[in-house]
Amino acid sequence: MPKSSKDKEQKAVRTRGAQPPRKRKRKKKKHPVLFSIFLAFFCLFVSGMLTVLIVGTSVLSYVKTVVNGDVIVNLDNYKSSQSMTSIMYYYNSNGKPVEATRLHGEENRIWVNYDKMPKNLLWAFVCLEDKRFYEHSGVDWIRTIGVLVKPSLNGQGGSTITQQLIKNLTDQKDVTYIRKFNEILRALNLEKYYSKKDILEAYLNTVYLGAGCYGVKTAAETYFGKSVSKLNIAECAMLAGITQAPYSYNPYVNYDMAVSRQKDCLYYMHQQGKITDKQYQKALKTKIKLVSQKEDDNSSTSSNHIYTWHEEYVIDQVIADLQSKYGYEYNEAWRMVYYGGLKIYSAVDKSVQDTLGDIYENKTGFPYASKDSRDQYPQSSMTIMDYKGRIVALVGGTGKKTANRSYNRATDNRAKRQPGSSIKPLGVYAPAMDLGLISPTSMILEKAINLNGMTWPRNFNGDYGSGSYITVQEALVRSLNTVPVRILNEMLGVKSAFEYANEHFHLNLSSNDMDLSPLAVGGTNTGVTTLEMAAAFATFGNGGKYYKPYSYYKVLDRNGKTLLDNTKNEPEQAIKTATANSMLSMLTKAVTQSNGTGYGSYISGFQTFAKTGTTSDNCDKWYCGGTPHYVSAVWYGYDYRADLHTGSSNPSKTIFREVFSTIHKGLESKTFADVIEETGGEKSDANILVSTNPVVITESDTTEEVRTTESTTRRHTTEASTTKPRNTTEPTTATTTAPTTTAPTTTAPTTTTTEPLTQPPTTEPPTSKQEPSSSAENPGE
Repeated sequence: MPKSSKDKEQKAVRTRGAQPPRKRKRKKKKHPVLFSIFLAFFCLFVSGMLTVLIVGTSVLSYVKTVVNGDVIVNLDNYKSSQSMTSIMYYYNSNGKPVEATRLHGEENRIWVNYDKMPKNLLWAFVCLEDKRFYEHSGVDWIRTIGVLVKPSLNGQGGSTITQQLIKNLTDQKDVTYIRKFNEILRALNLEKYYSKKDILEAYLNTVYLGAGCYGVKTAAETYFGKSVSKLNIAECAMLAGITQAPYSYNPYVNYDMAVSRQKDCLYYMHQQGKITDKQYQKALKTKIKLVSQKEDDNSSTSSNHIYTWHEEYVIDQVIADLQSKYGYEYNEAWRMVYYGGLKIYSAVDKSVQDTLGDIYENKTGFPYASKDSRDQYPQSSMTIMDYKGRIVALVGGTGKKTANRSYNRATDNRAKRQPGSSIKPLGVYAPAMDLGLISPTSMILEKAINLNGMTWPRNFNGDYGSGSYITVQEALVRSLNTVPVRILNEMLGVKSAFEYANEHFHLNLSSNDMDLSPLAVGGTNTGVTTLEMAAAFATFGNGGKYYKPYSYYKVLDRNGKTLLDNTKNEPEQAIKTATANSMLSMLTKAVTQSNGTGYGSYISGFQTFAKTGTTSDNCDKWYCGGTPHYVSAVWYGYDYRADLHTGSSNPSKTIFREVFSTIHKGLESKTFADVIEETGGEKSDANILVSTNPVVITESDTTEEVRTTESTTRRHTTEASTTKPRNTTEPTTATTTAPTTTAPTTTAPTTTTTEPLTQPPTTEPPTSKQEPSSSAENPGE
């Protein structure tokens, strides 16, 4: 009997029930670490793309601005500054301009117009250097990309003639991507303003072709003894071949290599269809005849005239000022000065410059000096100015000047040397007095400080001070190191002192010099020049005004238009007039008092003020000071750090006396009160010594406390002498009477730290963050 459907159904149910239950699919969870990594990479990618977009937009904006902006390299200026001689003038005693010298460039170049050049010469350079010159817009992108992929293409680089012209005119030849990028932009800019004809003409007149020749005209005359228009195809090709390596392909140096390169050029000219088969074969067979090489072909072809130190500085300043005012590249300004037909009116006093140059050339009055272990004599430099910024005279070295553009120790930044104690008036005394912290009669403890566990500084003779209280004036006159360090550390602060040194006196010190040693005793990292020091010390003689130094009055272009003008040299008030007068009075006593470091340098018949300086290990000697007529700074030392073996004597002081005694002969009587009036101050403000005789400070001029201090510390006097120097022009103290004028007065300080101190401070003075530099570990005076 068949099973019923109900039975079948029950059996099926039982069968299914016997099977295991089905597993449900689980959702996969996100791995937290992998997800974080992905998210980080995604964020970096997005930020990277945004950065690329922002930078790309900025670069494109910069490119557009440069390429479509004003012309960057002005070919018209270059062309006009190639053929006319510039002349420098000076003013004589009658105020009339007199020609001093004609400027001769160090490059042998003469400009020749495009139309005067043979076609074969033009094609020789184009075919060899830039075959798509007439097709591209300044940059040959095919060659540029090819050079990036492969360093060279058949010996050709990626630069077009336009780019090479940019390089020649700007003299920017460093191999960097930034320089190349800017070169490309300038080339694109140049071609928007000038025709191919103008660009090729400028290139052929500025390209260097060996043997001191710039441009095809001088090269044709030098190598072949003929004008450019007379060159044959073979000669044209040889000149073009020199371009890539002016020394290696110079036919005087390596004739065979020059001929090999010439043949390459002829091949390209023939291949590009610029010469026929017949011309090509003839040129290959043409024997190049060189004219005899002159002895000076590999040197400057300029005149044998040697510029004075002052003339060279005028040239440097005019070049720098043209760059600053008009944005010229150095080469553009340089060419304008030498070839632009300028009229330059120098501020030199020719009589003073001639005297200074003669004394330095013959070392007249210089102290005896022997050679050192390097077989070298000591060197010296000196700058002389008036009190309104005019550089009257300067000299950058001793002995006969035998070369142009030589190392100028008076102005060159490479010649900066530590000033030693000559910085004290600028870094400590004048700033502290200007801020009302001290006066000439303030009493300061003459004792070294405890600086980070060490006793510092020592005075010139090696002691750490007397432990007594002395006046500021006495400390400056004797050039003690302990007192300015205390003033700087306890009252003034290095920040204020550094601000005065750089922003008021313009010494251009580095940030590393914002510390006790550089500002108080002259152990600077940067150093100073005699030009900087002379300009700074002028403020003490003119009522506190700082004038920017200038070496020329004005410069006119070839059409008579004024390009540069220093005739309106406006001053800035560096320090108060009262401060300047007080400083002048103290610095005058440094010359007239027998214990002053400037004693013996008095210029007979004229008020004289000074501050001397000696660096550690007796390496550098300074003398900064002047008379109502002139202010100056003198440096003496080796061109490297070495002991001068001069002891306590100061050759710079001797040199100053020799120079100033000579240049003051016949000068009219003048006082510093007159100087202040001439520079715009009130004559009544000049509360300073007006006598033309040196002052003798007697016991009656000092307080009882000062007399006691002086008697206990006289043995610490630096560079002092108890006997009169052997100088017949010096007035003797025995026959001189002290004037009745009193020392200048200053406003009484309002803080307790600036009152005359009767006892040591009750607290330990603050310490500097930095140890004194090694250069001032054993500082000089």
